[in-house]
Amino acid sequence: MTERSATSTASSGTTGGATHASGTAPGGTGPTPSSGAAGGTAPPAPPLGGPSSGPGPVTRRLGRRAQGRIADWITFVILGIGGIAMVAPLVWMFSTSLKTKAEVFALPPVWIPEIPQWETYVRMWENSYVLTGFQNSLVVATSVTVLGTITCSLAAFALAKMRLPGRNAIFVGLLTGIMIPFPTLMIPQFVMFSRIGWVDTLLPLIVPAIFGNVIVIFFLKQYLENVPNSIIEAAKIDGASYWQIFWRLIFPIIRPAVSAQFILWFMMVWNDYLAPILYLNTPERQTLQVVIANMNVQYATQRDYPLIMAASFVALLPILAVFLVFQRQIIESVALTGTKG
Repeated sequence: MTERSATSTASSGTTGGATHASGTAPGGTGPTPSSGAAGGTAPPAPPLGGPSSGPGPVTRRLGRRAQGRIADWITFVILGIGGIAMVAPLVWMFSTSLKTKAEVFALPPVWIPEIPQWETYVRMWENSYVLTGFQNSLVVATSVTVLGTITCSLAAFALAKMRLPGRNAIFVGLLTGIMIPFPTLMIPQFVMFSRIGWVDTLLPLIVPAIFGNVIVIFFLKQYLENVPNSIIEAAKIDGASYWQIFWRLIFPIIRPAVSAQFILWFMMVWNDYLAPILYLNTPERQTLQVVIANMNVQYATQRDYPLIMAASFVALLPILAVFLVFQRQIIESVALTGTKG
């Protein structure tokens, strides 16, 4: 009996030791935490299609930032090339005005003259009609754009906000006038102005234009359509007249649009060539563009291109000055137009 008990005890001890060695918990059949390491078996890898196999949110965010930076650089390069293409002719014009005749035709081209010839500008003012042409162009462009812009603003306000009988028919009639090209009216206008003695004066260039421009009226009318009628009605209840409503309420609202149209109209009148050459005959009454064209005919045969470029650069300065003065209003006009509706 004693020997059998000892044998049973030894057998059970051997079995328990083997069980613990194999990694089985004493009270169950599951593996212990160290069973994988003890048995030499690695933990199972995550499935290939699981969430840990793709890029994390940080990686995706960095990828989007890199793509955005690349797009910004591409846009910057394209805009830079476009800006250089626009500015390069102006730089070349100013550079040519300071060159000698030999440097104008030099190969390779000379961008910066060795000795700037500033006396070209002195010669331009003394030996040509550039000064009188500049004065005539300034008188025509300023009077037309200032008075004409006021007229167009009043007409646009009347067509957009005042309850006029037949205002739509009037507006359609104005738009129909755009379809008639100026060369069609050129001969009848010349005959009419010659009979009243306006030929070879600045009046044919000023008087018809100060009564308005159809394109400017159309643009300002569409801009005024976005102005609430409640503002006008409230002002009328307070006893304000239409004249007071326009100058105190409406005009400050449409000032950015008026400034943008003022610049565009000034550029068009300043650079006009067809009407001045039609009505103006004597050099003392011609505008600057006609004077430069005559200089081109006179001095191109002498290869005096620095003198022609100097006059062209002077003709550019008023437009540049007007743009620099009203550029903030242009930006406001574009911003307000984009946020309407």
